[in-house]
Order: sequence, then structure tokens, then C-alpha cells
Amino acid sequence: MSDSVVIRLRDVTKSYGSGEGKTQVLRGVSFDVREAEFLALVGQSGSGKSTLLNIIGGLDQPDDGEVEVLGLDYNGASERERARLRNTKIGFVFQAFNLLDHLDCLGNVTLPAWFTRDAKDRDARGKESLRRVGLADFAHRRPSELSGGQKQRVAIARALFSSPQLLLCDEPTGNLDSETGREVIEFFRELNSRDKVTLIIVTHERRVSTVAKRVLVMRDGALVDATAEEIQQGPA
Repeated sequence: MSDSVVIRLRDVTKSYGSGEGKTQVLRGVSFDVREAEFLALVGQSGSGKSTLLNIIGGLDQPDDGEVEVLGLDYNGASERERARLRNTKIGFVFQAFNLLDHLDCLGNVTLPAWFTRDAKDRDARGKESLRRVGLADFAHRRPSELSGGQKQRVAIARALFSSPQLLLCDEPTGNLDSETGREVIEFFRELNSRDKVTLIIVTHERRVSTVAKRVLVMRDGALVDATAEEIQQGPA
């Protein structure tokens, strides 16, 4: 893998089920992602975007093909090696926020430390993550006290806690109103530009093509050549 290529996919396939109920979700997907790139994956629901994102993050495994992420060849890696990569170098942001209601914002942000057993300066690092997303004064509030946009910012702060090299986001604006969604997308743009974090976002946000450096369109489990109009409009 080239020094500037952080993700390499070759002929990745994935199916679920068996027999007559077998559904092919990914069909020979191949592409590279370079360091500090901001990539948007768009396409209709069921086109395979989220499955592809989960495979890149090591949360799921392909049936066939080659996957190399941040120097780790998934085909030859153990689950422990993939988990270590997820916990130390990859951040995840999901549509549903996935915050724990019984923890305050700081507790949610510092949750990754419990998996890596790295408690050094844990709270200070957590507060710094909250500051980066504009929620420095929200450390001891519970998720139930936050707006949808604030919850997503806490989720982003948690994803940034371990200073990841790669941030994977699955519909991060899906539960937000249009104005708050624009604010979150703008934050991602600043994060990519300022901190050089590599970003891959699965999104229905129609304006994402104005901030993403590259847009890939998926249809029926495969990457397709898309017109400029399709990229700008995004999926319906």
C-alpha cells in the first residue's frame, strides 16, 4: 500500500442468507482512499453503503476480496488485531447517536478508554474532545437533556476521543433537522481540513457534495458512474 493510501479495497463481495433467500449486497467493489481525503458514499437505501462502511471498519467481513485499512490486511488479521485497530485508529459516528443515558456527556465521550484500558488523563482528554465540538460546558449533562444536534456532537466527541486517523460516519445527519445537519457537515469539513482526519461518510445530505473532496455513488451493491446532477442531488 502506498504511503498516502490508507484504505484499499479490491473486488469486495458480500451476501446475506442462503439458498433462495440469499441476497448479494456488495458486488466486486474496488477503490482506494488517500490520507486526509473526505469521501462521501451516496445511493438509495439498500445499495450496500452501510455494509461497505462496516467492512472498512472491521465490524463485518466480506465473503471475498481484499481489504486493507491503515496498513492492516484484514484477510490475514485476527479479530483481536481488527479490534485493536478499531479501538485506537478508527472513530465511528452513527445516525442513532448510540449514547448511554445513565452516563453524562463526559462518561459517554470517555467510554472508549474502558475498552483500551488507557485511563491516562482520561477526563482531561474527554473534556478536550467536548471542547472541540463546542460543548465544553456540557460535560455533566445527561443525553436526555440535549437536543438532537448536541447529542450528535457528543457522539462525534466520543469518536474523536482516541485521536483516530480515520472517521467512519453512517448517516450522521439522518436524525437532525436540515439546519443542524448543515452545521454537523460543516464541522466535518473543518475537522478534515484542520486536523487532516480521513473521513468517509454515508449520507443522504444533499449538500455533502459541496464539502466532500470525492463522492462515490452506489447502486445495487456496486459503484457506478454518476452524472454531476446525481452527485449534487444525492439519493431521494
